[in-house]
Amino acid sequence: MVAEGAAASEVDDSPIARSMEKNRRRQRELTQERLPRPAHTRVLTIANQKGGVGKTTSTVNLAAALAMSGLRVLVIDLDPQGNASTAIGIEHHSEVASIYDVLVDGTPISEVAQDCPDIAGLSCVPATIDLAGAEIELVSLVARETRLQKAIAAYLGELEDDQQPDYVLIDCPPSLGLLTVNAFVAGEEVLIPIQCEYYALEGLSQLLKNIEMIRAHLNPGLHVSTILLTMYDARTRLAAQVAGEVREHFPDQVLRTTVPRSVRISEAPSHGQTVMTYDPTSSGALSYLEAAGELARRGAAETSTTQETR
Repeated sequence: MVAEGAAASEVDDSPIARSMEKNRRRQRELTQERLPRPAHTRVLTIANQKGGVGKTTSTVNLAAALAMSGLRVLVIDLDPQGNASTAIGIEHHSEVASIYDVLVDGTPISEVAQDCPDIAGLSCVPATIDLAGAEIELVSLVARETRLQKAIAAYLGELEDDQQPDYVLIDCPPSLGLLTVNAFVAGEEVLIPIQCEYYALEGLSQLLKNIEMIRAHLNPGLHVSTILLTMYDARTRLAAQVAGEVREHFPDQVLRTTVPRSVRISEAPSHGQTVMTYDPTSSGALSYLEAAGELARRGAAETSTTQETR
């Protein structure tokens, strides 16, 4: 019996057990913290024309983390693949009303948005396969670049002050077509996920040029407010080097928090969940909680600074 008790004690006090307990405590601390509400709805476009950088993953997990911290969040899935809808657990087969109906037919967002079944305060406008043809159909429509902007403005105008979402996160396809242009025109801020790998900065200059073009012609208030480093592998010198370069080029935009490579993050969508509910104490979930906190506090600080300047 003594030997068994000693063995149990050793297991409980093992490095893995200590690490898991530390993660549980950190998760409790982060989820108990109530993040500041922005003065008005923040509309963020999450974009990067390079695929596989963690764009959709970051969209849904930041949205879930913000909602779990007491904020109201609406995700607009603008990618025909519908991966954001899948991760949030939203129905998005071809018969479901979706963002396609909003853009092409003018259906109100309020008739299309669905609540996330797992997380209070989180809702999603789903994408269906119909969206794949929307780029072509939008070409012939009047004011084709501003249709999402007008839909969001109408949606916010329908709601009472205590029902307004604190955040609207728009998940873009990995391209720079009309859907992404609609997202840039609709948003005030751009959040760019950048993976900590060799090709991290390749294509970023083109993305920034496109954002400047939108600023000049369609949305003067658009700006890159946030850059999130994803797929960070602390074991490699390359990841640290890439992170250092990005921070050097964009010192004011890059979040301190980095998102590690994580099997749990990759597994979660196959269960129709974000990593926040799939494995709340994993390193990936904790990173997104910390990133969401940083995003919210930065926004609150910028609002205060703007009000003081005025």
